[in-house]
Amino acid sequence: MKIYYFILTLFFCSISFAQSTISGSVKDNKNEPIPGANIKVVGESAGSVSDVDGKFVIKVTKKPPFTLEISSIGYATQKVQVTSASQKVDVVLNSTDTQLDEIVVAASRTPERVKESPVTIERMSVKDIKKTASPTFYDGLENLKEVQMNTSSMSFKSINTRGFATVANTRFMQLVDGMDNSSPLLNFVIGNMIGISEIDVQSVELLPGASSALYGANAFNGIMFMNSKSPFTSQGVSAYVKYGQTNQKAAGTNDYADYGVRVAKAFDNHFAAKANFTFLKATDWFATDYRDINNPGKDRSYYNYNGLNVYGDEASTNIKNVGQTLANMGLIPASAVNLLPNYNVSRTGYNEVDLTDNKVRNAKIDFSLHARPFGNEKLEIIWQSKFGFGNTVYQGANRYYLNDFFMEQHKLELKGKNFFLRGYTTTEDGGKSYDMLFTALNINRAWKSDATWFGQYAGQFIQSTLGGATPDQAHAAARAIADTGRLIPGTDAFKAAFNNVISNPDVLSGSKLVDNSRIYHSDANYNFKDVFKPVEIQVGGSFRQYRLNSHGRIYTDATGPIYYNEYGLYTQAQKKLMEDRLKLTASVRYDKSKNFDGNFSPRFSAVYSAGAQKNHTFRGSFQTGFRNPSTQDQYIGFNVGSAVLVGSAPDNLVRYTETLPVANDIYGNGQNYAGGTTVVMTGVNAYNNSYTAASAQAFAAMAGTNPVAAAALLRKSNATYVKPETVKAFELGYRGQFKGFSFDINTYYNVYNNFLGNLTVVAPLYGTAMDSPNIAAGPTDPGFQSIHALTSGNTRAYQLYTNTDIEIKSLGFGIGVAKKVYKNFEVSANYNYAQFDFDQAKDPSFEAGFNTPKHRVKASFGNEKLFKNFGFNVSGRWSTSYLWQSTFADGMIPSATVFDAQINYSIPKLKSVLKLGAANIGGKEYQQVLGAGYIGHQYFASLIINP
Repeated sequence: MKIYYFILTLFFCSISFAQSTISGSVKDNKNEPIPGANIKVVGESAGSVSDVDGKFVIKVTKKPPFTLEISSIGYATQKVQVTSASQKVDVVLNSTDTQLDEIVVAASRTPERVKESPVTIERMSVKDIKKTASPTFYDGLENLKEVQMNTSSMSFKSINTRGFATVANTRFMQLVDGMDNSSPLLNFVIGNMIGISEIDVQSVELLPGASSALYGANAFNGIMFMNSKSPFTSQGVSAYVKYGQTNQKAAGTNDYADYGVRVAKAFDNHFAAKANFTFLKATDWFATDYRDINNPGKDRSYYNYNGLNVYGDEASTNIKNVGQTLANMGLIPASAVNLLPNYNVSRTGYNEVDLTDNKVRNAKIDFSLHARPFGNEKLEIIWQSKFGFGNTVYQGANRYYLNDFFMEQHKLELKGKNFFLRGYTTTEDGGKSYDMLFTALNINRAWKSDATWFGQYAGQFIQSTLGGATPDQAHAAARAIADTGRLIPGTDAFKAAFNNVISNPDVLSGSKLVDNSRIYHSDANYNFKDVFKPVEIQVGGSFRQYRLNSHGRIYTDATGPIYYNEYGLYTQAQKKLMEDRLKLTASVRYDKSKNFDGNFSPRFSAVYSAGAQKNHTFRGSFQTGFRNPSTQDQYIGFNVGSAVLVGSAPDNLVRYTETLPVANDIYGNGQNYAGGTTVVMTGVNAYNNSYTAASAQAFAAMAGTNPVAAAALLRKSNATYVKPETVKAFELGYRGQFKGFSFDINTYYNVYNNFLGNLTVVAPLYGTAMDSPNIAAGPTDPGFQSIHALTSGNTRAYQLYTNTDIEIKSLGFGIGVAKKVYKNFEVSANYNYAQFDFDQAKDPSFEAGFNTPKHRVKASFGNEKLFKNFGFNVSGRWSTSYLWQSTFADGMIPSATVFDAQINYSIPKLKSVLKLGAANIGGKEYQQVLGAGYIGHQYFASLIINP
């Protein structure tokens, strides 16, 4: 804390300059104050923001006369001439009663009105943040049209648009002040953990759908821009504090606290600085789904139980084969083997709630220095540093507790009216993060090895059966004996084993995740609009280098970091015709990455403004997008217990190796086919010598009764190495006003080729995988040997990263309506429809993972000025049930109805706003990610103090 105050002292020490101080107020045409209005000196960097009373003070280094420009979202901008230093400026802004004139930048990389945007764009302003009934502004983004939120943890929420949702959303980009927030290791955004403070948000702009033509390969399903306030125009000390409680059936009632402070100072027209600090602390939503997804209806008494949020029960083996091993060792009579059933039994696992402290913590610190050498916006030099750390849960193939996770970003940027040049680096440290599945597996192995546990289980099952027990009774007795000595959660012995496992990165005995990966990124843009008038032309480009460094724990980088480069170049031309009613835009981008050929991404759009006031705009666009395979798709080599995730970069296939034991069957065969007691498996085996998991499961189900027919069901995987996926995106839209109603309507149609996804396969440890191998060919036949490997359990499961040859199509429709009704009451609603078309029968083992409800409805009703200083807002969301597909689990997400509400009271004398809010009022707990905790209720009170 002393260091923090020292830094602030360095930033904001007093410096005196000769200044003119102008004060005034900003009100609407009903004589109500307008808080948050922007006041700036035309041609200068000096600026201010009105307080909750609409009052402002602005310090100007130049002497009068000069011109002030006053603007606020939803109001017409005004300019006022200041002729005297003592002049008081009282301004009345006229409401435009529409959001169509709001200025956005993201759609075309140049300022334009929302109604002129060539593609669908959603926006959240400071005014919207004040109105939101959600606990945080980031949660409030879920109320935007087209936005789908996926909650893995209270502090890890993944945003998606237009289908194919996932927690690990590599198809969606999130930029904060131009910096990509994606994790260097994971390649996707971890919510707002290193994002932006609520009191530092200037605006949020979101582009649903493909944006590759301007923003590159990762902007495949959409991109979001979070822009912070400038210390030149938003000065002073701001702070907020939130306190409340969360309530969930599994977790009970728990405290919730969130607070932050922002300090900003413009010392003069040439130099300004700011700093932010926020801290969130809460109890996470407990994940307590104990269903056995693989065996619906089964509970913990089932001998091969595998609960969704129970880990360690993934250790499962054929109990009859265990008996045969015991017989071969002379520990039981050979005749006793026949008393054992020929199916798998699983170890007793541990609940997720016993493997994490279920606490959410997130701290964010950022500071920036801003220099304007010419005293205006002609050139600004910015140094910005961001730090985020804390705890959260990420769900991928397993559930991972990111404990003391740390991420930092540093940026140097030069920008002006028509250009920017920036470079930044992102670094992360996994801290004390760990895999909860391997934590449970290796805690079990710490007190009793798998071989001993299953051996004791088989021995007791035989004894109980000989004693006259039924199979269910024999299983219960066997588990009780095998579980003798089991470590009980909460005991000192359990805690000691737990701490040993999570601090050990060796997957055979530990679960720690190690990561010190980094990204280096640079990009630039120049707009020639002031140089070449006939057509507005922009050019730009970017370069990125990944430095993957998981020390062999996640990637195949045990011998040193893996470096991976990509770059892109783009240009855009824009022209207005027909008295500025028609705007045509064309852009194209070329991207190249290390392992793949380059790709061109063109975009063409047209916007036509109809009506006397140009308030009815029609738009249409066509663009192609592409997504390069992520670093995970190419370089991962990660054992997740049930399978090994293997990326398909050619050098990765040979770099990933593991030595596995080979077991003999009751006739002593197995090791003779493999040529030894062990075999070395590589990524080449996974991709080139494996069966699809679906056909292997079908084979296993029939092999005991009809082995010939079962063998005919086997299918070689034939997985291709990953290559970029592409999309052709068509969109039509309309924005306008009719009788006081504001409308935003859009429809889209996407065609995907080479869609990236996952394929689970089973590789035999010996023999050759082939379609319908001949079981009668004899033991020297490679196909026969692969069948033997399957029946004797001599296999390894892999999850491959590949493309499907089947074309995937998706389409959607959205409409948003807003209107000011009686007095200052506002009502808005939006509806989204989404569906996709994929012929699963043509590629039965491929999971597309659309993971999106077909129907979604959102609505809000509120009044900022219900009566003096009071406002309120109520919002609601409804969505239909839908299929969730992921590497963790597949299943249905139920339909959900959610209501949030807030009331707020302004305290002018304190320049503050008090808000009382509640999320999911009176509704049922609901789920957004299969395997994550159900979301309960949240109640909070907040106090925000603005200068």
